Amino acid sequence: MVVFAGQGDPRRSLSLLWRADAPPPTRGGPGPKPRLSVDAIVAAAVALADEEGMGALSMRAVGDRLGRTAMALYTYVPGKSELLDLMYDAVHAELPTAYPESDPADWRAALTAWAGEVLEFHVRHPWVLQVSQARPVLGPHEYAGLDTLVTLLRATGLEAGVLRRLVGTLFPFVRGSAQAVADARLAATATGSSDEEWWAARSAALLELVPDFAERFPAVSGLEAEGPVEPYPGEGTEGAEAVPYPEREARETFRVGLGVLLDGIEAARADRT
Repeated sequence: MVVFAGQGDPRRSLSLLWRADAPPPTRGGPGPKPRLSVDAIVAAAVALADEEGMGALSMRAVGDRLGRTAMALYTYVPGKSELLDLMYDAVHAELPTAYPESDPADWRAALTAWAGEVLEFHVRHPWVLQVSQARPVLGPHEYAGLDTLVTLLRATGLEAGVLRRLVGTLFPFVRGSAQAVADARLAATATGSSDEEWWAARSAALLELVPDFAERFPAVSGLEAEGPVEPYPGEGTEGAEAVPYPEREARETFRVGLGVLLDGIEAARADRT
């Protein structure tokens, strides 16, 4: 399911994102119910999406978590579209905006750290991956994340036109890698069969039904036979096997792919000299 951000009223949505207007008055009253606020509603919605997925998100479900009716929420957030924008931007506040542990001149180490943080962020909040990048939310935390990446890329010394395209390359690459990790984690629960069961059943059937597979697809078959895959970092150590094979593969693909992308940046820098 793909969800497009920015479908609510433009001024009201941006006003809420940037907290540009004064919030509605907090209503006290008898009983132990907590007071509502935009932040409380957003936090409850994020917790719901983290636990149950985007499909469970509704104003009524969020209201239930807060012990209120959906109608009570509309005083603070006009609707689900605006709530989604607020959720998306709010969780982006988790991302670092600086990498002081890295040498400012070591752009490669800084970008590697950034990519790892962004990957883990999306794995923690897989519902964020369903929000299309075609239309940005335009919130402060989303902009802070973009500003951070541009700052790190400027250390490469490449011209602005190239940097814009690198932003458009790195973000989709990390999101795609995170999607692979998130899907690997979800597959067994969603389908009711383990990865081992799924592959064992289909591999046997494929060999039986397509005995000439290697001849028909020589490049794929040759790649599998040419040598062992580089081990996943930590593989062979205690606890490494707790990470399922598909997730280990997705993470190793991310590591190698990121290295190739950074090699490309290095080559582009060399071409300038």
